[in-house]
Amino acid sequence: STKPPSHRTRREDTITPMFKQSLTIAILLCPAFQVFAFITTNKITCGIEKGWFILKASNSVEEEAQRLRQEAEKIRQEVASFDQAKQAIVDAEEQKRKTQLIEKQNKRLRYSAEVPILKGNGQEVVERVDFPPRLAIDKSFILAIEAELPLGIILGLDEEEIYGTTRVDEVVEGSNAEAAGVQVGDIVRAMTACQTTMETPTWQLMMGGIGQPKTKRFMYSADSRPFEEVMDAVASNRMDPEERPVVLVLERQGSGQ
Repeated sequence: STKPPSHRTRREDTITPMFKQSLTIAILLCPAFQVFAFITTNKITCGIEKGWFILKASNSVEEEAQRLRQEAEKIRQEVASFDQAKQAIVDAEEQKRKTQLIEKQNKRLRYSAEVPILKGNGQEVVERVDFPPRLAIDKSFILAIEAELPLGIILGLDEEEIYGTTRVDEVVEGSNAEAAGVQVGDIVRAMTACQTTMETPTWQLMMGGIGQPKTKRFMYSADSRPFEEVMDAVASNRMDPEERPVVLVLERQGSGQ
């Protein structure tokens, strides 16, 4: 006789369409991160985790994040390169400024000399004084020389190269001027000179006094001065009561190195 189908087989045949339908609904309704469909009738658990569309979205987010990181790194490199270029410009400008300052200082040293200056209180103070060049720029330099009297030099009036200037025409061999370093051709720009004046205190003026003579030493500029006046200024150093050396400011051709 034919054996009737078992109850188990009938349930499997009956449940199978239901399982397929439930699985289809679970897939359609799955959430973004994880879906579990439970078929309690067959005691079958079906899990769908991180579906293909979620994986695809995750890959797109990661790619976008990577692109943004690359863009950020590119911007950082551009900013760093800009900062370096800016700093290079600043350094170049600073170096240029320092170079110009050094050149200016060297030029002032070249065309200036430290000489004694008579102040209003009667005191002498050594100060650096500028002497603009009479010769072509960068073709000469200024120097100050101290020499004892008698100097042993012959001065002359330049009537050819720089009209009206006083030059050293001759330096006597073995003289004080030669020992101090005076050279033929030097232009005399300034020198110490002495002048005697009558100074009268206020109380003497009130009493009708005439005062007392006092000799002062000062710097005399020889630029554009008459030749005879320059000669008198040099000779006036003999009146110095302290018998100090004559200070001569000379302009000499050359670099001064």
